[in-house]
Amino acid sequence: MSGLAALLANHNPPSVYQWHSAAPVPDVEHAVEHAGWCFRYLDGWTVEDRSTFLKAVAGALDLADVESVDALSAALGEIDCGDHGLVLLWDGWSPLARADGAAFDDAIEAFRQRAHRAGAQKLAVILRGDGPELDLPELPIKH
Repeated sequence: MSGLAALLANHNPPSVYQWHSAAPVPDVEHAVEHAGWCFRYLDGWTVEDRSTFLKAVAGALDLADVESVDALSAALGEIDCGDHGLVLLWDGWSPLARADGAAFDDAIEAFRQRAHRAGAQKLAVILRGDGPELDLPELPIKH
């Protein structure tokens, strides 16, 4: 079972993960939605600072504009995806990680805290692709 399938079947807990899959976004979206989860996509290839990140993530998650990571944290708690949860696929995370490490670290911490909040709707954030070394678990890919 691939790491994504294990996550969607609740064998891997909701969290923030790295993933080195080359699966097309529509295929990932189909798998996520077929399992009953909500899917959102964040294209971060041009995101290199906190302000641009906050605008991009607000757009990806259909949130009102968020002006800070604290506002993002609060807004994450208000997303309603029914009985399952939300998977955010973040392609192009490395430009932010390299250009504004503090903003990247704050974003990861906000996602991690929300994903691990007891009683909250499930949230899994998947950072796809290569970049600086991170202290995040990997979603294994099917070989």
